[in-house]
Amino acid sequence: MAPIELAKPSLMSLRIEMRWKGKSLATGTGFVVTHEDQPYLITNWHNLAGRNPETNDVLSSHGVTPDQVVILHNRAGAIGTWEHRSESVVDENENALWLEHPVGGRAVDVVALPLTQTDGVDLYSYSLEEGPNAPLLSPSTNVNIIGFPFGRASAGGIGIWARGTIASEPYVDYGDWPRFLIDSRTRKGQSGSPVVFYNPKFQPITLKTGNSITYTAPIMELLGVYSGRISEESDIGMVWKTVVVQEILAAAR
Repeated sequence: MAPIELAKPSLMSLRIEMRWKGKSLATGTGFVVTHEDQPYLITNWHNLAGRNPETNDVLSSHGVTPDQVVILHNRAGAIGTWEHRSESVVDENENALWLEHPVGGRAVDVVALPLTQTDGVDLYSYSLEEGPNAPLLSPSTNVNIIGFPFGRASAGGIGIWARGTIASEPYVDYGDWPRFLIDSRTRKGQSGSPVVFYNPKFQPITLKTGNSITYTAPIMELLGVYSGRISEESDIGMVWKTVVVQEILAAAR
């Protein structure tokens, strides 16, 4: 049988489960970014805090907030197998262990949690730097939200791809924060997913430089972090731009 070829982003999204004293509260999605040799889990503030970032209300019907997050990592040297690793999200005094945006705090629904339990796992990190072949984005550009709706995977720990289109001007900030809108049928469990421009090989794309070019290998560009819909009655969702993650990590120095 011929070997199976996986798209790399399928392995880069990580299923996460928020727990309190071992009890499952919710599932979500995260991904890894490495900054100054330290790997971080990037996800939403509301995932790890267990609170609504606008009202600060507790999200769980149990009335508690997470004390740990369990991450389904890729097992080292064995693609197609996975390892669960638990990370504390608060210390013994209930202080948050994640990093928030230095200006927006919880209003910016993105956090970076330093990873400490990484022995025996492979970390596939996204780059926050714009690549030399960055695509030209516009309203209606296709994007992919790769995560775990309702906590489900396509197989094992392989993320599920949801297609969406950019629904606002991507180079204009939505609501005075660095984010843009997408039109996609996303659901619970996909919060914290990377939003990716992914162009399969041999498909022509237009670059920011204005050139149109065809590649013989896939083109992948991280655009931001998905954080939920603007309303439960809408399929319009919000994406925090990658600059937000850069600012969080820069403030950690």
